[in-house]
Amino acid sequence: MKKEKHFNITVRAWRQAGPREPGKMVSYKVKDVSPDMSFLEMLDVLNDELLKKGDAPIAFESDCREGICGCCGLVINGDVHGPDEHSTVCQLHMRRFRDGDVVTVEPWRVKAFPVIKDLVVDRSALDRVMQAGGFISVNTGAAPDANSIPVDKDKAEEAMDSAACIGCGACVASCPNGAAMLFTGAKISQLAMLPQGEPERRVRALNMVAAMDKEGFGNCTNEYECEAVCPKQIKAANIARMNREFLLANLFSKR
Repeated sequence: MKKEKHFNITVRAWRQAGPREPGKMVSYKVKDVSPDMSFLEMLDVLNDELLKKGDAPIAFESDCREGICGCCGLVINGDVHGPDEHSTVCQLHMRRFRDGDVVTVEPWRVKAFPVIKDLVVDRSALDRVMQAGGFISVNTGAAPDANSIPVDKDKAEEAMDSAACIGCGACVASCPNGAAMLFTGAKISQLAMLPQGEPERRVRALNMVAAMDKEGFGNCTNEYECEAVCPKQIKAANIARMNREFLLANLFSKR
């Protein structure tokens, strides 16, 4: 098998020293890039070169580097998480680029996700939306039998599909309105479809939607950009389910 040659690229990265500091795009030459490198490995190589020169490395977030945690949220050449469909940045490899390419790297551009430094943003707004959902009521004492609550197989699978959301924020970053309705809808749906989530079902919908609005996220206008970029392929049907849950909760709360 013929081995692909190494190549050179130019990285235009957003540099911002802090939340209240002005930011700008800065260009860097990256030489001898292997097509087998992941995008984050390429940034590691670039940062090593910057450190050797006495310059500050580019701050970016990552953890698992296996497409599980969603920390590595970046906008690459205008694409949320890069050009690969339904994937994260850590799964993007440099074979997707060619010698001489100019690669623009930016953080999420969302009001609710303020920039902390360079490519790192504060996504704690999603955590607060989750916290607003509260806990699931369970009986204390002896552990119940594993199968004591029967759950329809189709419902269980649908709930698990919604629960696959990793909270990366790609849906928010891709939405022209900066909406978090796919994320919130998935988190509401995963419990609304299961008997374990029934006791707090209505108050959960009210509280999570209220928290979402408080954080400054926009509203859905059916652009479907969120579904198109979601690494876990969460369906926009979760937004419709969230709206139904919210409307029903409002109706019952007024009785």
